Amino acid sequence: MQKVTRESLLTLEAYAKARPDIRAKVIAHKKNRTLHLGEHLTLIFEDEMTIRYQIQEMLRAEKTFEEAGIQDELEAYNPLIPDGSNWKATMMIEYSDPQVRAAQLGKLKGIEDRIWVKAGHCAPVYAIADEDLERENAEKTSAVHFLRFELPPDSVVALKQGESLSIGVDHAAYSAVLNNVPAAVRDSLVQDLA
Repeated sequence: MQKVTRESLLTLEAYAKARPDIRAKVIAHKKNRTLHLGEHLTLIFEDEMTIRYQIQEMLRAEKTFEEAGIQDELEAYNPLIPDGSNWKATMMIEYSDPQVRAAQLGKLKGIEDRIWVKAGHCAPVYAIADEDLERENAEKTSAVHFLRFELPPDSVVALKQGESLSIGVDHAAYSAVLNNVPAAVRDSLVQDLA
């Protein structure tokens, strides 16, 4: 999958004009790249479009127009784009009440390593979490993690042949399984695979 390049980004002025349309397209696109595992865990599978949008939003928020700052954003976000043999996802642990969230994040230490994907009858593939920096400490895990699912060739073949996709989490304090990922999401994710 291609990475975001300097040439694929709009200037701040051009982005400001196009932002409502771009935002609507990205929101629609993310519907087929978002999965909920239970009530409190959401996975958003990233790709070039979602990451380009994130970079544009960061540049806009920080009013960054200098080349060095733009390059910093590209270097920070491009690793979140899948590269043909994997999926990359942002995982969010969501509890609306701050006190409940704090308590749950303490109970959910290590959850980022217990998320899995499974193609058909292949073995489950567990996420490799937070390769950029540690997001957990002695007291709690973070509410946001970045995951990579490195798919072996047999899983890629199974998915390309139309086999089902399951996703789950098997942490002692939180478990959920989605046995048949909706076809629109599954098809969108299969497009990420070389």
